[in-house]
Amino acid sequence: MSVDATAQMIDPDEQMRADFYAFLAGFLARPPSAAQLISAAALKGDETPIGRGIDALAAIAAHTGEKSAVREFNALFVGLGRGELLPYASVYLTGFLNEKPLAQLRRDMAHLGMSRADDVFEPEDNIASLFEMMAGLIGGRFGPPAALAPQRDFFARHISPWAGHFFADLEAAKGSVLYAPIGQIGRLFVDIEKEAFRLSGSPK
Repeated sequence: MSVDATAQMIDPDEQMRADFYAFLAGFLARPPSAAQLISAAALKGDETPIGRGIDALAAIAAHTGEKSAVREFNALFVGLGRGELLPYASVYLTGFLNEKPLAQLRRDMAHLGMSRADDVFEPEDNIASLFEMMAGLIGGRFGPPAALAPQRDFFARHISPWAGHFFADLEAAKGSVLYAPIGQIGRLFVDIEKEAFRLSGSPK
């Protein structure tokens, strides 16, 4: 089946969710390019909390150059030896890299037909990788688009227990300027997803 045909099978709301996960992953996986900054600067939010976060991101992106974004990303996530934040599930849940949450994730990845890209060397429980996986599950990158139940299971095991805490840390990080609204948007989005999944699992 072609990508276009798969996309036509996805409900527009589901596609929007997949796109939102992918959008956040794009900022968390690597420094944003000039094109990403231009696109972010053109975003328009609404009067909801997450909409105001989008407006804040747009305003900051409009005055952020690519070199400045690279410096900020490196200070937050790379640094000399390590950045201000370590965006890994194992670190947030156990205090150490490469612990049980990573082993659990690798088992679920194998079950779902996911594998780490050959040119990626960091642990798979990085927040950017997890958001890319959610986008792929929703959008059908790993086969037919996943139903809500497997989406909910993956989110509950690998994202819900720690991602909100990470995004709150990102929002408040000393080095966050462009990434402060990314933290705000991510924190609110995780809360929205938690509530939506809770309601989807409630008895009718």
